[in-house]
Amino acid sequence: MNLGLEKKIVLVTGGARGIGEAIVHGFAEEGAITIIIDKDLSACIQLRDELKLKSKGIDYYHADLTDDDACKSAVNYVLEKYTGIDVLVNNAGINDCVGLDQSSREFRASLGRNLTHYFSMMHYAVTSLKERKGSVVNISSKVGVIGEGGTSGYAAAKAGILGLTREWASELAQYGVRVNTIIPASVKTPLHDSWLQTQKDPGAFLAVFEKRIPLGNRLTTPYEIADLAVFLASCRASHITGEHIFCDGGYTNLENVDFFKM
Repeated sequence: MNLGLEKKIVLVTGGARGIGEAIVHGFAEEGAITIIIDKDLSACIQLRDELKLKSKGIDYYHADLTDDDACKSAVNYVLEKYTGIDVLVNNAGINDCVGLDQSSREFRASLGRNLTHYFSMMHYAVTSLKERKGSVVNISSKVGVIGEGGTSGYAAAKAGILGLTREWASELAQYGVRVNTIIPASVKTPLHDSWLQTQKDPGAFLAVFEKRIPLGNRLTTPYEIADLAVFLASCRASHITGEHIFCDGGYTNLENVDFFKM
């Protein structure tokens, strides 16, 4: 299937590791000019060098997106070096476990790490997206839908992303710009593996948890998220906008169905 992404200009925030890294791979494999935006400089360079061997259109911009000026600079870098922006993938964020036991200042900082830069990147990129009838893919989390406990900041941010997706899709449909959100649950990334090691018995914990995932009794892979992101950004998804799409093996919507617990 030709996804029509060859030479399209794609920005991926948090693109150097985990889900973002897989998304960068996915777009690069489709021949897109893919720009990694991440605060981890060494990871940016490593991924750029790896993909340069099989993709002529790979680049990076080192930025801490909690700084609004850095968001502006990242977008301006792309606009000045390339011809515009066709796809924006807002992915950067971390479950920082800022809960009710922490201060409102820490809560606001969590929103800065997980939500505010989604708006900032969109704010600076939207003119080019309108001109090119582009596409936006936001990455949210099941935490923004069903909660988790002990992570108010992250939950508020990920729920906010769902609201912004519908808002932007409504506002930008007249310009031909599509905006959708992917909602993962638990994805097998290095970050998830590190969190797993904090459990008393990581192996037993994972075995019990995976049994709660109806489809395949396993974690989602980063490349399953990436495949969906690439499709949603492509011309093959030309009449899909304002959607919240779960990619979690049925965990969020089917986990409590008795059939799957037999």
